[in-house]
Amino acid sequence: MRLLRRRQLPPRSRRVTAVAAAALVVAASTAALPPTATAAVPTGFTDTLAIGGLTSPTAVSFAPDGRVFIAEKSGLIKVFDSLADTTATVFADLRPRTQDFWDRGLLGLAVDPRFPARPFVYAVYTHDAVPGGAAPRWGDTCPTPPGPTDQGCVVTGRVSKLTMGPGGTATAEQPLITDWCQQYPSHSIGTVAFGPDGALYVGGGDGASFGFTDYGQVGNPCADPPSPAGTNLTPPTARGGALRSQSIRRPAGEPVSLDGTIVRVDPDTGAGLPGNPFAGSADANARRVVAYGMRNQFRFAFRPGTEELWAGDVGWGTWEEVNRIVDVNDATAENFGWPCFEGAARQGGYDDAGLNLCESLYSGGGGQTPPYYAYNHSAKVVATDPCPTGGSSISGIAFESDSNYPAAYDGALFFADSSRGCIWAMQTTAGQPDPAKLVPFVTGVNVPVQVTTGPGGDLFYIALGAGQLRRVSYPDGANRVPTAVATATPSSGPVPLTVQFSGTGSTDPDVGDTLTYAWDLDGDGAYDDSTSPTPARTYTEEALVAAGLLVTDQSGASGATAVTVTVGTPVLRDPVPVIDDPTAALRWAVGDRVPFAGHATDPQDGAMPASALSWRLSIQHCATGGSCHEHVVQDFPGAASGSFVAPDHEYPSYLELTLTATDSSGRAASRKVRLDPRTVDLGFTSSPSGLRLSVGGTASTTPFSRTVIVGSTNSISAPSAQTGPLGLRYWYRSWSDGGAQTHNVVAPASPTTYRATYSWCAYC
Repeated sequence: MRLLRRRQLPPRSRRVTAVAAAALVVAASTAALPPTATAAVPTGFTDTLAIGGLTSPTAVSFAPDGRVFIAEKSGLIKVFDSLADTTATVFADLRPRTQDFWDRGLLGLAVDPRFPARPFVYAVYTHDAVPGGAAPRWGDTCPTPPGPTDQGCVVTGRVSKLTMGPGGTATAEQPLITDWCQQYPSHSIGTVAFGPDGALYVGGGDGASFGFTDYGQVGNPCADPPSPAGTNLTPPTARGGALRSQSIRRPAGEPVSLDGTIVRVDPDTGAGLPGNPFAGSADANARRVVAYGMRNQFRFAFRPGTEELWAGDVGWGTWEEVNRIVDVNDATAENFGWPCFEGAARQGGYDDAGLNLCESLYSGGGGQTPPYYAYNHSAKVVATDPCPTGGSSISGIAFESDSNYPAAYDGALFFADSSRGCIWAMQTTAGQPDPAKLVPFVTGVNVPVQVTTGPGGDLFYIALGAGQLRRVSYPDGANRVPTAVATATPSSGPVPLTVQFSGTGSTDPDVGDTLTYAWDLDGDGAYDDSTSPTPARTYTEEALVAAGLLVTDQSGASGATAVTVTVGTPVLRDPVPVIDDPTAALRWAVGDRVPFAGHATDPQDGAMPASALSWRLSIQHCATGGSCHEHVVQDFPGAASGSFVAPDHEYPSYLELTLTATDSSGRAASRKVRLDPRTVDLGFTSSPSGLRLSVGGTASTTPFSRTVIVGSTNSISAPSAQTGPLGLRYWYRSWSDGGAQTHNVVAPASPTTYRATYSWCAYC
């Protein structure tokens, strides 16, 4: 707890000023520009570009010597010499072993705190191999069969230690742990981080279905007990699927999975450390575990000055959680309750399935730690924030530390939601994060997937959708941003055109500051063409170029501008992509193979080859009557045609297919087609009426109906020993379809009613 304000530290913000609208149009005419993150911050703060031009970045880690390591989802790790460095070096290429599909990929990164004396970087990624197998197994796809949301494409998770060689790139990969069996394409691996005790901490999700109550009934490929792989599990003894998050509570002698856990291990060996709660176990995985019972604790962070670990756990139907481990070094392994609990309440789908691992937890046999804070998918985090509701994915956790932010933010907890595109601050009361003191901090972010603190104590975040690392600073006069001024002489003329540029008019408001210069003379968005204050360039082709200048002071604060150069009389227009098939009239069912085809023409290049075309398939997951957020399923680069198998997903949702054409000058244009599913209404009744049944993760009182996608898999449960009409007790007898008390149904093409029959028992 901090009682006195610290000395104000210079923000060292890297600020890139907005370029005039005309210049942006010019830049777009010569090269495809990455999407930007149009975010809003509180008065007095700035949200600025730190590093751009990234491809699906997922994580950043700042090294003690100033280097910046960034992970990209595909499996690349890039390193920048500093925040002022505009050209990355590929530190490591893990793509051959990384499955970049749906929510899988290279997702976490940590630099050894004693780097470069200990020249190690730690990465966690979806290992493209079945348990005990070798990579690659599937590549960056999931063919049907087995189908990503049908039988699932089984992979594992891996944490590896990478050694930096003399050339600044990785020379060796040492896998520390390979585990985290994942049947379905979400809830993969997550965070790797060092704790204040020097231990390495790693988290991974449950690897289970996000569409139905999953206890291992679809093939059981992870070989969860009580049956071998290939044998469908059944209640009440099933201990697979999402129940892997409770595997530490399995009967003695059964294997412990790392799914849904946070582990504390030796950073050199991956072995569990002495003092861990299960350090005396014969099971190597059990010896690693310090917390469990989580669905997808994608991001976690330590509260500075404490042994507290705070984790954001992605919910299913209702709640997002912020969970707190009070002391990672004590003898207690917190159980946060998933899948038996979601938020502070029982999870309806798993409760009604009658599973022994959950029933014993409900009766107090295993204990359950409620979340420190939880927010509902249908509710605002802050009543006045502009963030959409209806869906949520908590995707970042960080604490304020050693910043020059206003006193109200001292010790604040920051958390992000990638579906809502927002970051909030939970300010403190008596030094403790207080859920009653929540404020919006950054809103309108293009898919935030990590928040962390960095140089100057500022908050940094990864905007995956924008391909950017961004920085939130509070300029208070300690160090001010320079102003970039660029001229071009001449600014137009016939080919060939030699242009003399000058940035000597740039200024810095702080007396004594010196400026360095970085130019983008070819308009490709990379400031890598010259470091001279007065470079020259000869242009030999007709073009409209936005030449950019980035000036940076010795504290790392930057300013940018652009100047337009017209070479010859260019006639530049965007390529025109056309999606021939499918059309918006298509209605798909789960499992349908959907062909796609398209073409493009370009005013300069003419008919464009397949290599100039790329496709992206995504799911737009929507709230009922509300907003939608995107889940990217798969990319199809360099193809004029192909096909995909329509995946399973809860409704309301639809598929979006995007075709992008990029011409020889780098100009790009896209077209989209929305593909809505075929739906069907499923009715649910009981005899007698008025009893509770569960469909998916939600329980309702009969009679009721659910609209689902044709071909989707839906788990249904008829819990027994219910109090019904006249206060009588009723016990389950049968389902009308002949299924077990808890079973899956595949939605038929026509409306269908499922009836659960109960019997009254006076002495039960």
